[in-house]
Parts: sequence; C-alpha cells; structure tokens
Amino acid sequence: MSDYDLTRLAGLGKQYAEQRAAAEKTREQLAPEIVAAARARVRQADIVKASGLTRERVRQICRAAGIDPE
Repeated sequence: MSDYDLTRLAGLGKQYAEQRAAAEKTREQLAPEIVAAARARVRQADIVKASGLTRERVRQICRAAGIDPE
C-alpha cells in the first residue's frame, strides 16, 4: 500500500469534472448564438473571431441549422 495521499488528486479530479460541465453548458449556449449571428448576416470571419472557434466548426454548426455559410 502506498503512502500517497489522494486528497489533492481527488480535488483536481472534482475541479476537472466541474469545469468540463461548465464548458459543455457554454458550448450549448454558443451554437444558437452562432446560428443567430449567421442568420443576421454577420460575416463568417467575424463569427469565427468572436467565438474563438475554427471556420470549419462554425460551418458545421451553421449547416446543422440549415444555413449554407458563405
């Protein structure tokens, strides 16, 4: 048996799980905003810059919403 104390590791694991859940919630909010911007005819380059996502990911989100990005 090891003398290693798992307290720090457990804390980091919990922190990771919480941050991952928060990231998922943000991602769920991000896609509809991208779609709204695209429907408002915001340039794709501006959506990419504002969102921090790649052009390809923005295209995928738009296509899934039935928008043909330029």
